[in-house]
Amino acid sequence: MNNIKKYLSLVTGVAFAAISITSCVQKDEWDTPPINCENKFPEANTTMAAIKAMAPANGAVLITTDQIFDGYVVSSDENGNFYKTISFQDKPENPTVGLQIEVDKSSNYADYPVGAHIRINAKGLRVGTDRGAVKLGSVDPTYAIGRIPASLVGRYISGVCNGNGLDVATIKPLELPNLAAAKSEQYINTLVKVSNTQFTIGDIYPVNKTYIDYVAGAGVDTDRTLEDASGNSVVLRNSGFFSEGSALLPTGNGDITFVVSRYNTTWQMLIRNTKDVNFKGARVDATPPKGGTAITYSGSFLENFESYPTSPANLEVYPKYVNDPLLGNRYWQLKTFSGNKYIQLGANSGSGSYVTYFAVPVDFTAANTLKFDVNVGFWNGNALKVYYTTNYTPLGDITQATKTDITSAFTIPQTPTSGYGVLAPAGTYNIPASLTGNGFILFEYSGNGSGVTTTIQLDNIQVQ
Repeated sequence: MNNIKKYLSLVTGVAFAAISITSCVQKDEWDTPPINCENKFPEANTTMAAIKAMAPANGAVLITTDQIFDGYVVSSDENGNFYKTISFQDKPENPTVGLQIEVDKSSNYADYPVGAHIRINAKGLRVGTDRGAVKLGSVDPTYAIGRIPASLVGRYISGVCNGNGLDVATIKPLELPNLAAAKSEQYINTLVKVSNTQFTIGDIYPVNKTYIDYVAGAGVDTDRTLEDASGNSVVLRNSGFFSEGSALLPTGNGDITFVVSRYNTTWQMLIRNTKDVNFKGARVDATPPKGGTAITYSGSFLENFESYPTSPANLEVYPKYVNDPLLGNRYWQLKTFSGNKYIQLGANSGSGSYVTYFAVPVDFTAANTLKFDVNVGFWNGNALKVYYTTNYTPLGDITQATKTDITSAFTIPQTPTSGYGVLAPAGTYNIPASLTGNGFILFEYSGNGSGVTTTIQLDNIQVQ
């Protein structure tokens, strides 16, 4: 009986409690608890520009008084391209200064997303120029500017409340006219956008590279090169921990948004993720193909170049052929020696890779053989290849053409290693009966200013 009474007493108590709770709520309308968002630091008493101006030309100085200033986050370590560092600028748009703070803490994007309005009390931190950029950080026995320990980050950095939580602004990248303009100290650690930009052809051809390279399956810090329509270029630096590093580089042209960065004297720009790269337009060729405006397909001709003037030398005014520097900026040039005219190309005294095509139109149905004379100078590696193609569009993207290598049908000299030889027949290629229709013979020069620099001379290109 006592157990029954206890049970009834318990049930009655629960029922009364339920009635009491229900009486506090009308229908299903619950009161929303108030959001308590209070700013940790007092209002700013200085500016980011003033803090940056405290940095000496060399080394760093300790800030010993309350120096409180505001900023807006522009970096993000969510995808791994920023490591234990936060970049921020003084305004959401049209910034005048940017800074960087070192923190021994990852996943900072969770606390301080892009656009987060932050307030920093720099008392106890050092400010100085470290490897090309002005930074804030902790006192460190090893480094001039150390990383703030994770447990102490809240002592110096806090989000700014807007009444409903963290104030997060929309960051509008500063639009610059070209990549050269981005290489300015005033833009370091700010977010900028440059239009009419693309990856250099060497990054997408002959192999379309990914954002980062991988060694034994592990990502490594990787540089890719951006170029613009004005011929300027700059390094895009991606961390080996970039989570989107395996994505192929886009092959088109468009605008790119990045945080300006400098490592010592080398400018290297940093993206937050691949959405910062908007290359959906057609590529712009900084060294476009020349000629090709009056293509005539013939099954019988001899080209000895004697009818052409030597100026301009790049054959750009000769409409019968296409002269296309795919990599680098060197065109086949018209030369004269001992009263004889020929075309020539070499990578000597250059830098980087050079791949240039000289495209000769042919009616393969009517043609039976191909011959030409060749000479080399200062041979230090094979630089000439010969192809035929039937799907190349004159002045179009030659990387899309299907090329058949016929170089082995010819004898290309491998001497002299000093000075020049003489022009001589390279041999004869018998055009297969199955090869019909209009197409091109492609003479490809492939060299490198720091590798193969052999000079190639061609003359008396004959189809019969």
